[in-house]
Amino acid sequence: MKEENREKGYDFHEASRTETMTINMGPSHPATHGTVKFFLTLDGETIEDIDVEIGYLHRAFEKECEAQKWNGVFPYTDRLDYTASVLNNVGYAMAAEKLIGIEVPERCQYLRTMISEMARMSGHYTNVGAGALELGALTAFIYFIEARELLWDLIESVCGARLTHNYVRIGGLTNDLPDGFRENVKRVFAKNRKLWDDFDIMLTKNRIFLDRMRDTGGISQKDAIAWGFTGPCLRATGVPYDVRRAQPYLVYDRMNFDIPVGTTGDNFDRYLVRMEEIKQSMSIVEQCLAQMPEGPINVDDARWRMPSKDDSSTRMEPLIFHFKQVIEGPSIPVGEAYQAVEGANGELGYYLVSNGGGKPWKCRVRPPSFALTSALPLLVKGSLLADLIPTFDMINLIGGECDR
Repeated sequence: MKEENREKGYDFHEASRTETMTINMGPSHPATHGTVKFFLTLDGETIEDIDVEIGYLHRAFEKECEAQKWNGVFPYTDRLDYTASVLNNVGYAMAAEKLIGIEVPERCQYLRTMISEMARMSGHYTNVGAGALELGALTAFIYFIEARELLWDLIESVCGARLTHNYVRIGGLTNDLPDGFRENVKRVFAKNRKLWDDFDIMLTKNRIFLDRMRDTGGISQKDAIAWGFTGPCLRATGVPYDVRRAQPYLVYDRMNFDIPVGTTGDNFDRYLVRMEEIKQSMSIVEQCLAQMPEGPINVDDARWRMPSKDDSSTRMEPLIFHFKQVIEGPSIPVGEAYQAVEGANGELGYYLVSNGGGKPWKCRVRPPSFALTSALPLLVKGSLLADLIPTFDMINLIGGECDR
């Protein structure tokens, strides 16, 4: 009977199709983190079409920056990728310093490099741990959250904050390393390497985890480049692009580290790349501590680096500059500059324009997860609805930086 119908041109697949269903997923869905809505067209459990709607955070980062003094922007940058705040601080400070034409002292460059890698680890711990949690692996999540909390203890000892650090300033940093920091790093990294091994044992060869991650959310090298992918999601396709190597900044040209790459560009390769990058970041931090010179951490020019409270409370000249910085803002020379750093999600770039006043005339940020989120329909069309969750996790959308 089937053969007869087939000869008559009867399409069994078309006849078995159900009526499509359109549903809203988010923004108040746990998996969309309150910042994104998916407008889904489903055929049964298969995704036929998806429209990704961002912007539910209403952050307006760029316009806020244009209404704030140059140094007052730093707390706003913290709230871009808030799982790796210092990386945002560093990128903005370097863009402003490029406009001014100054270079921070060598010790400051080492400190910025070291704290940036700690921030990258924090971002990867959060991403991979939460990704495992949303697939049901609560135990694995707890292991990496412990590792992240230990790391945050180190960061807090340096800058006084755990999440939004506000540590970097134009021309330098807020403060130097505390006593006993090297010993604390050695202790925490020993524990975190053990937690990494335990996490790896729990997940990397876990049958359920493999079935959910492997061959889902894949993208080719050609498409990834065309969509503007950077960071772990691009490297998972096999492209070894990393801003730290392609356009070296700070002291990355003195660091010995590998750039892990994948082959398939699927969710599992994104997971593996981030896991290896955690280990590479630990190595970079240790190299920074071993090579770090003595010396100042701020430029010796009160026009650009806001004087400390101690100085401004005891000396007249720093008091005057402190007053002018707060009331008027530094008069950064007229011009424009773009500076990119390697964020936890990829290339994080700042385009700044100055008209010579105390505020940025224009501040534009290039958030890595915006390009990744734009390509989400390409990654999930034809997949099952359940595959949307690990794919969305592994592109690691951060609402603070992606919100337009």
